[in-house]
Amino acid sequence: MDMIKVTLKDGSVKEYNKGITIKEVAESISAGLARVALAGEVDGKVKDLSYELNEDCKLNLLTFDDDGGKHAYRHTSSHILAQAVKRLYPNVKLAIGPAIDNGFYYDFDVERPFSVEELAQIEEEMKKIIKEDLKLERFTLPRDEAIKFMEEKGESYKVELIRDLPEGETISFYKQGEFVDLCAGPHVESTGKIKAFKLLSVAGAYWRGNEKNKMLQRIYGTAFSKKSELDEYLFRLEEAKKRDHRKLGKELDLFDIYEEGPGFPFFMPKGMVLRNILESYWREEHQARGYQEIRTPIILNEDLWHRSGHWDHYKENMYFTKIDEGDFAIKPMNCPGGMLVYKRRLHSYRDLPQRLAELGLVHRHELSGTLHGLMRVRCFTQDDAHIFMTQEQVKDEVLGVINLIDDFYNVFGFKYHVELSTRPEDSMGTDEQWEMATNALKEALEAKGMNYKINEGDGAFYGPKIDFHLEDSIGRTWQCGTIQLDFQMPQRFDLSYIGPDGEKHRPVMIHRVVFGSIERFIAILTEHFAGAFPTWLSPVQVKILPLIDKHHQYADEVRAELEAKGIRVEVDWRNEKIGYKIREAQLEKIPYMLVIGDKEMENRAVAVRSRKDGDLGAMALKDFIDRIVKEVRTKAK
Repeated sequence: MDMIKVTLKDGSVKEYNKGITIKEVAESISAGLARVALAGEVDGKVKDLSYELNEDCKLNLLTFDDDGGKHAYRHTSSHILAQAVKRLYPNVKLAIGPAIDNGFYYDFDVERPFSVEELAQIEEEMKKIIKEDLKLERFTLPRDEAIKFMEEKGESYKVELIRDLPEGETISFYKQGEFVDLCAGPHVESTGKIKAFKLLSVAGAYWRGNEKNKMLQRIYGTAFSKKSELDEYLFRLEEAKKRDHRKLGKELDLFDIYEEGPGFPFFMPKGMVLRNILESYWREEHQARGYQEIRTPIILNEDLWHRSGHWDHYKENMYFTKIDEGDFAIKPMNCPGGMLVYKRRLHSYRDLPQRLAELGLVHRHELSGTLHGLMRVRCFTQDDAHIFMTQEQVKDEVLGVINLIDDFYNVFGFKYHVELSTRPEDSMGTDEQWEMATNALKEALEAKGMNYKINEGDGAFYGPKIDFHLEDSIGRTWQCGTIQLDFQMPQRFDLSYIGPDGEKHRPVMIHRVVFGSIERFIAILTEHFAGAFPTWLSPVQVKILPLIDKHHQYADEVRAELEAKGIRVEVDWRNEKIGYKIREAQLEKIPYMLVIGDKEMENRAVAVRSRKDGDLGAMALKDFIDRIVKEVRTKAK
């Protein structure tokens, strides 16, 4: 019998008979591995355990600790959800049900939304299906037979999906018990493999994300290999609800979004204090690193967006207007304006690198169903910079941006991981340019000694990118900073510089952001700190609490001394009990409360209560001022 060589994750090579399944390979290694293996990665592609190996290959056996294993596990959970719904509601039509980050969902065409009580019933039916331990069996049909098969089942959404596939395509399905679903896989072996799951919520979702299509009902859920992991995740979800920036934004009077402007945020005075602190810090750090700040218009004519490529690649996300009978667009990105600033005059190689930074307001059309507080809005300020350089300067400039982003995130106490995204299908430029750009980013990451994950096909249409994903205090990740290397835009705008040889050369360009957007970063900060910002970021740093009216004059003197040192302070003048005033200040998450009574007034002291450390007792006013000034100066967390 023909033999094949299988190279395992540890580098060892084993020989097997052709036609051996991934499951059988796992069993040949160890019974324990076979029990926990959920899928296999064959030459980079995730496959079912029943997949037969017929050629020499590299094989990585996947457990729940691997992304591919999690995906198969949660994808199977979505099929169990769909089967449960079909059992309980036979007339429901199925749409799609993928695995997603931290869970899964399935879309259903139903007459009315599912209730909370119905979710509980669906969960119980899912438990029955898991207990039945139904085997997941893959089979294929030719395209015409697949269409007929789904038409007979009345699954019109599945028929539409199949019709969109190319002629001659073989269509795969998965069967578990009486339930069959159109699916490319992969899945775990049987429904009994799912150990812990929970349905989380129901939301409306347009079919295929198009608001012109029918609104479907989307059930979200999550699944883990252990109940303890599920419990921990559910705890984090509850914690996230308490930290929801939309809730805290209103309670702390920072920001809000009104129905008069869906997706267009309002910042209140305290929110503007926080925003201005972030922008001031941004300016200080950029000026210190050789950036020059610019400002470009919000509205620019249609021709510019054709030149930049946005008209062909981004038009559906843009807003348009007419001025003097001409067609204009409200900018969705700052980069074309940055091109014009660079092109205003001739540059020498001695002028490079040129780092142009901009806090630019952009507008993007987002579907109403995707809007989410400050996380997903229709207008926001990007902290952009465009760096123009020679080919030889690319590595050093990328490293400089990496260092800048690292310094920023450390100030706020964020951990992060890095991902490198490569060429998408819808892209501009030659293979050679893309290879050169991608290799330049890889070299910079490797020179910095950074671990990174590759996201194939997830780059921008004009170049590959490095994305920085922050981890907040409850373990969630957020994509914020990005470094995008661009050989296309300088070419489309005919940018140049005069080289040492006296000839014109094309510069290379980096697009980069640190915060990502000011609005989104404020949302992340609000949830990360649960609204209890460090003292240097707090809109109000000190609340003075006089006991009675006769202490008001000294309270005002304390306020004046604090303000003279740049401390943001308020006085609670109300005729209320001190316990009530303290509770109110605590709800406002003020870092320091200064209680003032007779003793404090006589000794020019203050009784200090810290949000973080509790009652600190009496303290000379000067000593308190020294303490808080140092805390602000060092940006203590």
